[in-house]
Amino acid sequence: MALQLKADGEAPESEIVRARFGKHGPIAVPLNDAELRATALTWRNSGRGVAIATVIETWGSAPRAAGSHLVVDDRGHFAGSVSGGCVEADVILAAQDCIEDGASRLLEFGVDEEVAWRMGLPCGGRVTIYIEKVA
Repeated sequence: MALQLKADGEAPESEIVRARFGKHGPIAVPLNDAELRATALTWRNSGRGVAIATVIETWGSAPRAAGSHLVVDDRGHFAGSVSGGCVEADVILAAQDCIEDGASRLLEFGVDEEVAWRMGLPCGGRVTIYIEKVA
């Protein structure tokens, strides 16, 4: 599932990092795979630690489909999206831990349907995310 890095389509950081802050924290703007590869490669080539998070499985409703990516560097910059809200924030923190210790991670997030409906959450799905350090 690793996102392959290639030197094609490199762009200045200001053009490839598109993020904004929502009511509950950072919200990443989804980028296509070529933009994410360029981002990861640019950050890695500039000496930063980089990790890639990939949605590997979803069940029920999920904000992003399997195969979606989020690239994170050791400074806390990120590009892409694997979910949203608090899940995205947790993935960014886990990616920074992955960069630091080099250990891949498998994260699972979800709310079962009964709890989701009681809490007024219409989605009630699950998502599994794999995080790996870019060598």
